[in-house]
Amino acid sequence: MSVDYTAIEYTPFEERLRNCFGNMLVYKSSKKPDFFTGKTMPSFIRDWLVMRFSDENGQVDNAKAAEYVRRTIPGKEQWNSLMLDMLHGNKAAKFLAKIKIEFDTKRRQALFSLPEFGVPAHKGDAVVDWDLLEKHRDELLSASETWGIITLRCEFDESGKNSILKLIDFKPFCPYKIDLDYYVRARDFFTIEEWIDILLGAADYNAGGYRTSGEKLAMLKRLIPFVEKRVNLIELAPKETGKSYLFSQISQYGWLVSGGSVSRAKMFYDIGKRVNGLVSRCDYVALDEIQSIKFTEPMEMLGALKGYLESGEYCVGDYRGAGDAGMILLGNIFTSQMDTSADMFSNLPPVFRDSALLDRFHGFIKGWDIPKMRENLKAEGWALNTEYFVEILHSMRAQTAYRAVVDKVLKLPPDAATRDTEAVKRLCTAFLKLLFPNATDVDRLNLDEFQEYCLEPALEMRGIIKKQLGIIDPGEFGGTTVPGITVKVPEPDDEA
Repeated sequence: MSVDYTAIEYTPFEERLRNCFGNMLVYKSSKKPDFFTGKTMPSFIRDWLVMRFSDENGQVDNAKAAEYVRRTIPGKEQWNSLMLDMLHGNKAAKFLAKIKIEFDTKRRQALFSLPEFGVPAHKGDAVVDWDLLEKHRDELLSASETWGIITLRCEFDESGKNSILKLIDFKPFCPYKIDLDYYVRARDFFTIEEWIDILLGAADYNAGGYRTSGEKLAMLKRLIPFVEKRVNLIELAPKETGKSYLFSQISQYGWLVSGGSVSRAKMFYDIGKRVNGLVSRCDYVALDEIQSIKFTEPMEMLGALKGYLESGEYCVGDYRGAGDAGMILLGNIFTSQMDTSADMFSNLPPVFRDSALLDRFHGFIKGWDIPKMRENLKAEGWALNTEYFVEILHSMRAQTAYRAVVDKVLKLPPDAATRDTEAVKRLCTAFLKLLFPNATDVDRLNLDEFQEYCLEPALEMRGIIKKQLGIIDPGEFGGTTVPGITVKVPEPDDEA
């Protein structure tokens, strides 16, 4: 995307937004276009479709969009029609879908499944060629499920007796070329208040529906693991504040586990299948309804979690692995428990009341500061395309310049605990990436804004963890507080 920056004047907000981001914008509306009727799809697919079939005023050509969806994104009820074409007509089927890769070590096969269609009916009926898997291994193995244009054909298996489905082609769903430098430079043309509104719109929320700036910033804390590697958070919130939606529908790089049972194999490494778990394939793993989560091997999981949350590494049997995923605990909380000075974790599973484990979580999000979902909080108007936005956030995770800035401007007490200082640094780095992506060096950073929007929220988030540790384990943590980390003016030598 090419824009003459010198031609951008400080015109009204929406005009600047359209001048800066142009075709990366989409007109979002709480009223779904007709072609979404009966379809379930994540935000990044929805925004791409809206943008593809919209005119410059944001009006969607519903007829063309509906025809495209009919041909390209079949519903479960169309699966038999696809099978008829493949079995009887010997035709290949090509469509956009979510696909999951697994392995059969006994038969030495790569297998796939299509969760939206309940395919395959029997294990071994859907096979991937090794050459195709090697060609697209980064996309197909990057998460438990990924979206793409898939091409299937019915063929006979090696015995020549049984029919199987074979994945013969795959095109990753990545319709945008991400220019991170462009995004960083565009930040110069907006105030911090305007930029916060841009982020909310990109995440499918209407900034005008929030009553205070505090509510907006509380919501944006949920995006921390989208931009920073291995940030571990706990959020307790009332029902209907949208936490499940954000972590399950916005990004294709994250994974939400909603209640039920979780195994060490799924989370870290499956010895039998020799497959890495979620922490090695995702940007974050969010455990929703944490009060109802059960671990199949509680003690083994506790040990693996402690090691991973501390260093990003884990051991399962003889296998040593590593990951970059942040761990997010999400739970509901009653009004009577919304007190950071009282025991808020009493209803958590015993494994998450282990003080040594809790100390490895960097921060706490007060979900009661986030308003319950209302109609006027749904995105309305021009906003960054969610898919583009998520790709930007994903790319930001690899950028190390922001941590270098944080290291230069923070003054650490000499007796501060390393876990505390590391937690505050990681949270500050994430806030910097989100709110001030143009601050890639100290010269470009407003220290007063850094204090208000990065350091103070980070200290509060870590401080709540420390309070809860003191309540749960007063013998070890009673009376301890977050160290007095402050902002310093970098010395000339620091700038070298």
